[in-house]
Amino acid sequence: MKIIKDKVAKLSFVALLLSLSAAMFYTPTASAHGEKSQAAFMRMRTIHWYDLHWSKDEVNVNETMTLDGKFHVFAGWPETVDKPEVSFLNIGIPGPVFIRAGSWVGGQLVPRSISLELGSTYQFKVLLKARRPGDWHVHSMMNVQGGGPIIGPGKWVTIHGSMGSFVNPITTLTGETIDLETYALVDTIYFWHGFWYLFGLAWLGYWVKKPQFIVRHIAVESGKADSLITPTDKKVGIGFMVGTIAIVAMSMSATNEKYPVTTPLQAGLIRGIPQLEIPEPTVSVKVEDASYRVPGRAMQMTLTITNNGDSPVRLGEFNTASVRFLDADVYEDDTGYPDDLLAENGMTQSDNSPIAPGETRTIEVTCSDAAWEVYRLADLVYDPDSRFAGLLFFFDESGNRQMVTVDAPLIPVFI
Repeated sequence: MKIIKDKVAKLSFVALLLSLSAAMFYTPTASAHGEKSQAAFMRMRTIHWYDLHWSKDEVNVNETMTLDGKFHVFAGWPETVDKPEVSFLNIGIPGPVFIRAGSWVGGQLVPRSISLELGSTYQFKVLLKARRPGDWHVHSMMNVQGGGPIIGPGKWVTIHGSMGSFVNPITTLTGETIDLETYALVDTIYFWHGFWYLFGLAWLGYWVKKPQFIVRHIAVESGKADSLITPTDKKVGIGFMVGTIAIVAMSMSATNEKYPVTTPLQAGLIRGIPQLEIPEPTVSVKVEDASYRVPGRAMQMTLTITNNGDSPVRLGEFNTASVRFLDADVYEDDTGYPDDLLAENGMTQSDNSPIAPGETRTIEVTCSDAAWEVYRLADLVYDPDSRFAGLLFFFDESGNRQMVTVDAPLIPVFI
């Protein structure tokens, strides 16, 4: 009976080990992201991305493309999210399908974290080098310490070619040119991964040959737990511990001798990032009320608009959570913005005629599109702090544009 229990326990352990190993080698391809699952208030009231431009829709392996544009750090930043005092400009892609060759904010190189100010607008650019063939969703993204990743709009980009031809050459501080894609891959990375994998299997193998699970449970229940660890087991455990420490110490010493010139990872914070100088808007907007009609997937706003400028203006766009609602009679987009985020006829107004200089007008604005549900922005009505926020863009007869931020409570309507 004891022999049968031992065999069952060993077979169970081996099956579990094989299952875990198989799961490690199973890596399904991910092509897009879960930006839709991010809370609506996070996307509406933190970072507003606009004027984004993907330089290419198709690239070959080793070719570069840029993603550039602007982002506004919302002044009404939610209290439940840490302020962007430590932030990192990133790119949301499904794994290393591109490498980031350079990042700039305000024209300044930003290889590490930066500090952003609420209510400010910044210009950014990221240089990407294609690495892995396929169709990939490429997003702008800002990582905020304590707030997590804030994902911007994404666009599909196709990479052609073979990943085997990818190269990433750099010149080190000592003048040596190396390819980061293959540098020390076999003699260091593969070797040490394989070594520690076998080392771990040896440790597991020693214990697998002993009675497992059921037998040990019976021993513990019967008060014989002390008998499970023999003097030999203790010696083997000490041997593995001493061996691990010795191997790590010797390999570290050999590495320091082989690479005497090194620099630590840079973890400083860059402050004083240049902000985008935007003239003060001559248009002021007051949100009288706002509601979201759940059955019709439409948000309605009552806006009181005052034009303090010298030329007539018209409201042409409402941008929130990277979804753009346009009044096609006022403004048409030709920038190649992602179709699923662009509601070209999504905004209607009770009166979209030009607002004359010095005029104050109250209008009803309706923003309706399936994007409210597709991108789960309608979940905002179930939030404890049901507020919406976004950017309103006004245009004059010469095509000049003004940006005005809005932030107000949103009342759900279920009928």
